[in-house]
Amino acid sequence: MSALAVSIGTLELKNPILTASGCFGYGLEYDEFYDVAELGGICTKGLSLNPRAGNPPERICETPAGMLNAIGLANVGVEAFCREKLPILRERGVTVVANIFASSVADFVTITERLNRETGVAAIELNVSCPNVTEGGIEFGKDARMCGEVTRAVRAATKLPVWVKMSPEAGNIVAVAKACEDAGADAITAINTIRGMSIDIEQMKLRLANRTGGFSGPALRPIALRIVWEIAGAVSIPVIAIGGISTTRDAIEFMAAGATAVQVGTANFADPSAAKRVLDGLRAHCEKRSIDVKALIGAARG
Repeated sequence: MSALAVSIGTLELKNPILTASGCFGYGLEYDEFYDVAELGGICTKGLSLNPRAGNPPERICETPAGMLNAIGLANVGVEAFCREKLPILRERGVTVVANIFASSVADFVTITERLNRETGVAAIELNVSCPNVTEGGIEFGKDARMCGEVTRAVRAATKLPVWVKMSPEAGNIVAVAKACEDAGADAITAINTIRGMSIDIEQMKLRLANRTGGFSGPALRPIALRIVWEIAGAVSIPVIAIGGISTTRDAIEFMAAGATAVQVGTANFADPSAAKRVLDGLRAHCEKRSIDVKALIGAARG
């Protein structure tokens, strides 16, 4: 077994560096930069039951040490993904984590069942930062009961590992994570973006057509680190960290807090080779110290 390999439940990753959903397309867009099969895995752009065009422009703007995006979960839909994208990723040996979202438990299950019919999907990541239309528009991820319900339903519908991506706007995010663990989740990914806003003071108008957008990037990292620390201390399943990770030092910091793996997101927009650079640095760090990467997991917890 490689000194960089880590296990997320029953899934063994060749290394702990993945890309975050929404920040790496479907992986194929990065062919000219490096072989993405070298990474521990990629989390696909969020997949819905049907294709989505997303929000009107403007949809992205920069902020100090971060970015706001209001893409609106634009994607080709699960059917087109299975037909057009997945076969190429499978042929190239890419470890694919399918990120999925829906506005009802039934649709989460339907998307899962469609993915079940394919080979080449290593795990399913649930984006629960979406409104549940059957519960008055409350986000699944803000409510432990609802988040547990969708996790339990997907767990019953598939033999694939199930990861649940936490919404940082949950009132008690640790309680939500524990509810997902109790419902059969194999791992928790933390965190998703936080809603933010930006105003163009020259034109005196909001910079995003959607008014608000998901805030990500380095400025989010201390918040994400704190949440990863709290969740890792409360659940017994692996935690996969997301939030402003752009360097090897960032990745090691999250692993020392208790994360088993990390996802590189916004950094990919500034540097298409960001995830590979983080991986290369992690390999050099472990080789220099003659350690297995698993020695980093929880190293700062005492």
